[in-house]
Formats: sequence, structure tokens, C-alpha cells
Amino acid sequence: MAQPPGIHARKAALRLLDAIMRRGETLDTAFGAATKDVRKFEDKALARAIASEVLRWMVDLDAAIDSATKSNLPSDAKARMVLRMMLAQWLRLETPPHAVLATGLPLLAGGPRRLAHGVFSTLTKQELALPEAPTLPADVAERWGERAGPIASGLAEPPPLDLTLKDADETEIFKAKLAADSLMTGHLRLPRGENVEKLAGFGTKDGGGAWWVQDLAASLPARLLGEGEGRHVLDLCAAPGGKTLQLAAQGWKVTALDISKRRLDLLKQNLKRTGLKAGTVRADALAWEPKHLLDAILLDAPCTATGTCRRHPDVLHRIGQRQIEEMAELQSALLERAQGWLKPGGTLVYAVCSLEDEEGEAQAERVGLQPLPITQAELPEGLSPTPAGWLRTDPGMLPDHGGLDGFFMARWRAG
Repeated sequence: MAQPPGIHARKAALRLLDAIMRRGETLDTAFGAATKDVRKFEDKALARAIASEVLRWMVDLDAAIDSATKSNLPSDAKARMVLRMMLAQWLRLETPPHAVLATGLPLLAGGPRRLAHGVFSTLTKQELALPEAPTLPADVAERWGERAGPIASGLAEPPPLDLTLKDADETEIFKAKLAADSLMTGHLRLPRGENVEKLAGFGTKDGGGAWWVQDLAASLPARLLGEGEGRHVLDLCAAPGGKTLQLAAQGWKVTALDISKRRLDLLKQNLKRTGLKAGTVRADALAWEPKHLLDAILLDAPCTATGTCRRHPDVLHRIGQRQIEEMAELQSALLERAQGWLKPGGTLVYAVCSLEDEEGEAQAERVGLQPLPITQAELPEGLSPTPAGWLRTDPGMLPDHGGLDGFFMARWRAG
């Protein structure tokens, strides 16, 4: 029997959600295996979009499902996950209800299809609507406190596509080529959903690898080190390499260190595509020692990545206090080592794409170097440093321009 068009994308989305919610995998690591049988780029993108919208709006979707059932479905029931997917497609992806039913119910072959049909039909007849912003899971809202509301407002829509230019002087040229917006020199912003490899400037044939994908917030830490002028910088925990590319483009002599061979290989591919140069070292930063002191160190530390919840809403459901404490311990150890590797007058920039105080402010307070406050002039319009001279961004900021990821960053000078 022929299957409805698009059913493969829905099956992949279900596998993706199962890997995240049952096995604790990340959205990125689970994506390849979940979509291995899906051939078209558009279908892979649809599978990810469905899974992402379910994760983004899960609390609200579950409330709707529970309102239409006499007895609550178990949280891990397949019927509940399929219903979440069906509702997400109707309410968030604007899929017509008849198409949602045609592609959703086959996922429950041998299961409670009548129940799913009944719940979905009841909710469509009620003209269900989601709130303006997603309701955060209770533990997440408690952790983020007063920031939770503004952050949630920044999660309502998936993020746009941000690019960092190899040559900041070409900002206006590529704004025109790509019909892009720009929030600061060297930055471009395009609508989401673009096939990156088909954009002008991606490959060597049409611009020599002129840019790379990098969220606006993620581009700020390397900017805080300024022009390198041939000085030596260590990009600690460097892969997949966006900040390495920035530092090389800013004129630094870069050593990029990371423990992951796979991620370092990706970094090397990006260096080759852009024509930029950097030395790479595969090593454990907790065991490795530099051969000489450095002019600067950029430590974009391993973290819970809760600041990337706009594009990786799985972190809203995977990350808890245990993971935060584990990451904070690792960050403290890395910061302690990095402080001893700087020349007198050398600069240290610390950054994490986390919204957790334990990974940001609490770490910065323990650094024993001279603070080098971040200034307003170094930041795009709409962002400001904290009174301590640090920077804290979150998805609720720059709402009129499409938002940005959540980051913490701080800077010091060695005595």
C-alpha cells in the first residue's frame, strides 16, 4: 500500500524525538541517524522543523492534549508524541488538518489511532491557539527566574541565519549579493531555511569561501580580542572552528586546540574552504601544556549550551542541575590552567553559550587576572555590558531584529 507523501519526514521526526527524549541525545547528534533514509533536503529540513517545534512548545502542546483526554496519556507514550507532532504541524507549520491526519495516524499503525484522531479532531474544532510565547518547563523557568519571561519570548520563532564574513570590508557587497541585513560590520543576517551551500560566497568558485555560519552572539568573543597583527593566540576548545576562522581573519597567528578528531576535521575543512590559516592540535586541554606563553587566549568553554535553545530546543528538556554542575567544574579547571599560559599584558577572553549563572558570572568572579571591561563601542546597537564589564546575552534581546543566542563573556589582562 502506497504511503502518503511526506510520511518519511514524519517518521524521521518521530525517531529524532525518541532519541532526544528517551536516550538523551542532542538534536544535532541524533539527526543523522534519524534521517538516514530521507533523501531530499526539504524532507530532512521538515523532519527537523517538526521535532524542533515539538520541543519548543512541548509544555503547551501537552496541556492541550490533556484537556482533550479523559485520562492523561503517559508522558512517554508514543500516541502522545505523535499528537505533539500533529499539533505542532497544524499550529506552527500551518499544515492543513487533513494532511496532518493523513501523515500522522499511519505512525500509530497497530496503536491507538482512534484516540489520536479523536483528540486532534476535538482540538481543531475548538480552534485551539498557542500562547504568544512558549511555556518553559517548570525547572527551567525556576532556574532562569526573572529572565525566564523575556527568554521565552525569544523562543517563539526559530532563529534567522547569521553569517560572519572573512573580510569585514565586504559587508555591503554581500548584503547586496544575498539580500541580507547586517547588525554590525562583518555580520549578515538572512531568513531561516536557506540552503547554505547554495548561497553566493560559500564555495571557492563564487567568492573563495567568503563567510561561515555563526550566530551573532557567537561572533562577539573573538571580536573582543581585536586585531592580531601577527601575535599568537590560543583558541582553546576550538572546534568546529568559527572563532578560529575569525581570529585568523583578524590577523592572529592561531593555535586551535580541541580533543575531538571529528570536530577538528570539520575545522580543517572550514579553513580549507575559506583559505585561512591556523595550526591545529588534538589534545586534552586539562593535560596539554603550551611550549611558550601566549599573547592571548580565547576559551569558549564546553558548557550546557542552554543559550542555543532557539535553534536547539532539546536543551530545554535534556539539561538539569547535574549537567550544569559537571560543566561548571570543567570550566573552573580550564580557566585555572589558561590563566597561567599568558604573557604579561596578555589577554584572556572567556565565553560560554549558556544561560546558567554557574557557568558564567560565577566563573568570572573567581578569575584572578585584571579585569578588562567590555565597552559599548565593541557591541552591536541594542546590547550593553553589565556593570562589572561583562556581557550577558539571551534570546529575548534584539527582538525587532530576530534575536540572538544566549552567551556570557568576560575579558581580563595578565599582570
